[in-house]
Amino acid sequence: MIATAIAFYLFAAITVAAGFMVIASRNPVHSVLFLILAFFNSAALFVLLGAEFIALILVIVYVGAVAVLFLFVVMMLDIDFLELREGFLQYLPIGALVGLILMIELMLVLGAWVISPEAAGIAAAPAPVISEVHNTRALGQIIYTQYAYLFQAAGLILLVAMIGAIVLTLRHKPNVKRQVIADQVARTREQAVELKKVEPGQGL
Repeated sequence: MIATAIAFYLFAAITVAAGFMVIASRNPVHSVLFLILAFFNSAALFVLLGAEFIALILVIVYVGAVAVLFLFVVMMLDIDFLELREGFLQYLPIGALVGLILMIELMLVLGAWVISPEAAGIAAAPAPVISEVHNTRALGQIIYTQYAYLFQAAGLILLVAMIGAIVLTLRHKPNVKRQVIADQVARTREQAVELKKVEPGQGL
């Protein structure tokens, strides 16, 4: 129990510190790296909570795809961040107002938060065994049986969105040779083969 509490506070502290460094770091590449660190520690917290499927999804999807995509976009695009920071003072009053409103809302939530008298008894009681099936297997059984058609529809929507993004961002540059499959298939023997009669002692 003590080791679990120590691990929780350690991962939670690193997650909060990494999240703060994401917005505080001046280098955008460092911000993405701190974001990846925050994702890993959040996944560790989910493992401590017994939600190993969400932890794996967090690592595979967000760290393996989204965060790495952010990193490559930041590194490949030559963005002038000095130019972006020039308008910082212009939007500072609006940002300060939004931050003040969020702080007031958090204070109201924390001020109205009370511990239920039954919370201590619930925490001390042994956890009920819901099922012998693990979380990942239970989710798989539900998704691929009860929600199979909805799952396939979601995958089809994501496929259409991916194809649309590729089509919208595709740019054809002039003076670039491209392979045209239709022209290659329709090519005849006369167009593809040329016979040369080479005389003895002469080259082509």
